[in-house]
Amino acid sequence: MANVFSEKIILVEGRSDKLRLLSLLDETPEIICTNGTISNVKLEEILSPYDGLPIYAFLDADKSGEQIRSVVKKEYPEAIHLYTNPMYCEVANTPKKVLASILKNANILVKKEFLL
Repeated sequence: MANVFSEKIILVEGRSDKLRLLSLLDETPEIICTNGTISNVKLEEILSPYDGLPIYAFLDADKSGEQIRSVVKKEYPEAIHLYTNPMYCEVANTPKKVLASILKNANILVKKEFLL
C-alpha cells in the first residue's frame, strides 16, 4: 500500500530532516520545514492552510528544536510531539530503523523494510 495520501502535517526543522522522513514513509503527509527557530506568528502563517489536520512535531533534541517545540506547544496544544533519542541529537542523524519505530508508534505508515 505505497504512497497513501494522508491528511497529516509533520513539522521538522530542515530539509535534511524532511528528506530522511520521506525515504521511510508509506503514506504522503505534508512535511513542513521551519528552517530553524520560528516565531508564533510565522508558525501560524505556515500552518494556517492546514487548519484542522493533525500536526506532528518531530524536532531535533537540541536547543533550537526545544525552542521550536515550546512555540508549537503554546500555539498548537493539540499537536503530537515525536522525539528522537538525544544521543542522535538531530532527526537527520537518527538511524532509519529508529525513526521508523517512532513514526509507527505515532500511527504513521512506514515502509516495512525499515521496521525493526
